[in-house]
Amino acid sequence: MRIFTEPQMGATYDDLLAVARRTEETGFDAFFRSDHYLTMGGDGLPGPTDAWATLAGLARETSRIRLGTLMTAGTFRLPGPLAITVAQVDQMSGGRVELGIGAGWFEAEHAAYGIPFPSLGERFDRYEEQLAVVTGLWNTPAGETFDFRGQYYQLVESPALPKPVQESGIPVLVGGAGKKRTPRLAARYASEFNVPFASVADNIRLFAGVREACEEVGRDPGSMVCSSALVLCVGKDEAEIARRAAAIGREVAELREHGVAGTPAEAVDILGRYAEAGAERVYLQVLDLTDLDHLDLVASEVAPQLV
Repeated sequence: MRIFTEPQMGATYDDLLAVARRTEETGFDAFFRSDHYLTMGGDGLPGPTDAWATLAGLARETSRIRLGTLMTAGTFRLPGPLAITVAQVDQMSGGRVELGIGAGWFEAEHAAYGIPFPSLGERFDRYEEQLAVVTGLWNTPAGETFDFRGQYYQLVESPALPKPVQESGIPVLVGGAGKKRTPRLAARYASEFNVPFASVADNIRLFAGVREACEEVGRDPGSMVCSSALVLCVGKDEAEIARRAAAIGREVAELREHGVAGTPAEAVDILGRYAEAGAERVYLQVLDLTDLDHLDLVASEVAPQLV
């Protein structure tokens, strides 16, 4: 199980560091964060933190957990500098970094910070080129150069440095509910395909789609890690569940229907159903970053039952 945070809703670096350290101490596999510059509700104080600046800091202040994004917006960064940044953070972490990357979707944050926001079709065209550039730079052997001539990005005799330190390369995550293009891009470029905040039935359907896309390009479907992201709200009793739901502005019934919510026993049952649907990994979205006891409860009473 992995912990997944939404810092744009209001968090400092120190808040994220506290969660990451508790994530590591309690035995979770990884700490991931969203990549957004604008809150989706509330005042968002004290303001956004940059995803890769945050992960660079955490790379030096943790020692075991994996670190990554769900999902870096392709609209935020040019693919060449992004490849450099992520490879550097991989070096800083001793090889613990993963890159989740998507096309970008939140128009308001682009307007708020002066970031161009092309049409959906152009964003996906750019996204496909970004995946080709980032992975191409990382996979170019040392001493050789990388060239790319796309519609939106052109690279000429790039030294393709620095290199990641992970021998098998930095894992790339692609995700979403697209029926054709997203699975195809995952099959070509990704180590992992993630389904965010969807039902068991939708997970089954989307996992089948990406496996089919793998077969179409001659890739072993078993080489693709399939994962789910779900909001977390677990309590030892109904009062604690209600308190945690209220703290994130959600209804208990809705969370029970759409997330990993309820008692520890209920959480184990829900996670079991997603595992049966094909999820090999789950990202637990923690929205109240001050409630470290929440992580303790899941680590002590849910995780041991999933081994």
